Amino acid sequence: MSLRGAGRALILLAAVTSVARLQPVSAQFMQAMNASMERMDHQMAAAPMNGNVDHDFAAMMIPHHQGAIDMAKAELMYGKDQVMRRLAQEILVDQQAEIEAMHLWLGKTGDANATGAGDRVYTADQTSNTVSVIDPATNKLLGSIHLGEDVPAALSPLYRGELLVHGLGFSPDHKTLDVVSIGSNSVTLIDTETNTVKGKVYVGRSPHEAFFRPDGRELWVAVRGQDYVSVIDPAGMKEVRRIETANGPGMILFRPDGKFAFVPSSFTPEMDVIETATYKVIARVQQASPFSPNLAVDQDEVWFTLKDSGKTQVVSAKPPFGTIVVLETGPITNHVTFVTNAAGRFAYVTVGGRNEVLAYRRDPGSPPKLSATIKTGDLPHGIWGSGDGSRVYVGLENGDSVQAIDTATNRIVATIPVGQLPQALVYVPNAVASGDGTANLKPLGLAEQALHLELRPPPGDSSAAHASISINSLGPIDNLQIAASGLEPGRKYRLVLVGGAEPQELATFSAGIGGVAIAQTLGPLKRAVAPSQTEPAMKLEVRTEEKGGALVLQQR
Repeated sequence: MSLRGAGRALILLAAVTSVARLQPVSAQFMQAMNASMERMDHQMAAAPMNGNVDHDFAAMMIPHHQGAIDMAKAELMYGKDQVMRRLAQEILVDQQAEIEAMHLWLGKTGDANATGAGDRVYTADQTSNTVSVIDPATNKLLGSIHLGEDVPAALSPLYRGELLVHGLGFSPDHKTLDVVSIGSNSVTLIDTETNTVKGKVYVGRSPHEAFFRPDGRELWVAVRGQDYVSVIDPAGMKEVRRIETANGPGMILFRPDGKFAFVPSSFTPEMDVIETATYKVIARVQQASPFSPNLAVDQDEVWFTLKDSGKTQVVSAKPPFGTIVVLETGPITNHVTFVTNAAGRFAYVTVGGRNEVLAYRRDPGSPPKLSATIKTGDLPHGIWGSGDGSRVYVGLENGDSVQAIDTATNRIVATIPVGQLPQALVYVPNAVASGDGTANLKPLGLAEQALHLELRPPPGDSSAAHASISINSLGPIDNLQIAASGLEPGRKYRLVLVGGAEPQELATFSAGIGGVAIAQTLGPLKRAVAPSQTEPAMKLEVRTEEKGGALVLQQR
């Protein structure tokens, strides 16, 4: 054993021995500190050395600083003294900035590692009611965590599983994944080491997303079907308070120092800013349009997407929280994530209606500048960057897969199959401390059986309309989702199955203010539209609502 390892082992032994003599809160604090030191020691020992003093210093100081951050979070969770708590908050901000600086230096010298051995990418799969687990070191699917059954079993009055698995977040120590299920009004907490359910908390109608406070003490849930944030005690697995917001809170993220929480709305053109010390809304920022599903936050800026109008709004993260700029990002603007790497600071935005990811440079004191447009598969939705900023992972809602983007080239380097209709996606560094992290994972099963189609305007029509379709197997029936863009705002349309004796209407939907629409329907559809040896396949069309309406899109 090295001198470094022996010294750390003695510290751990002394700390572990003392736990039994401490009171419960102190014992929990020491357990958190022990875990932080053990993790730091393991990662420092595994840091890649090449003999270059500057390189090796940076490689070892990154996990050292992360250990300091984890310990500061333990102080914020359990400590009471205001001087020490303020010092811990300063450590969080300063050490994170230094970690980013060292990653930047390593990236410039070509020595940055893309991922850690225990890192994981998770997707929330809305139709299969699963969480898919990816190893970013290999860009391979490890398996899935099954939280519920498929429809129609999930519609039984005696059903007890999760329904419409949709939102994701994770704890500051990266050991707990929170999974929000819209249909079952629940938040499920999962152990990232073992992939097992630790507990479940029921909240109000149609929760959408949830995230932990930076100190890890509370989990805040955006209850989008109502008008409040549910504050959960993750240790006691219960709601402890509610914070009233504008109707339809869509998501919550905290400024890294934990002082403010930002909550955009999906129903009301208002983003609320909550002071975490008082649990009070202290500012209400006007949104450019009502429907915001997602945001990204750092110490300087808040970016939130506006799915209905195809915009992304940039707001200062500091009082008085003024709007900096509103970007025209495109139809079905879904999610946004921040990335810092050797090239600088960036925001990556998924634009589902154009099957694109937009990369914006975020230079301090300058307006965002579009630096890359990256073509993806069907309906990009969730997005998150790797810990070192060298990769961005994108969930393809109508592609039932995840694509990895190399941020140095802004090119797709991998496509990974996942469950049905992936929604939120998160990248969690150091989610697994030891082993391969595959315990209790299951294969996708029926979720692998999917058909993906594209609808385009008829020949000779120069319309910008476009639609992608995903048909997912649910056993005896299928779930069809259509995502259309380039339509006439406010107009109604019909999705029709043609080629049989009579056209069959499958769904009716209206285009929103940005000319976009997403609709679903159920039925034995895959067999109807897939080629068969015994009979010709039927085709899907989108027509205007009136009888004998004009043909807008067709399967070709």
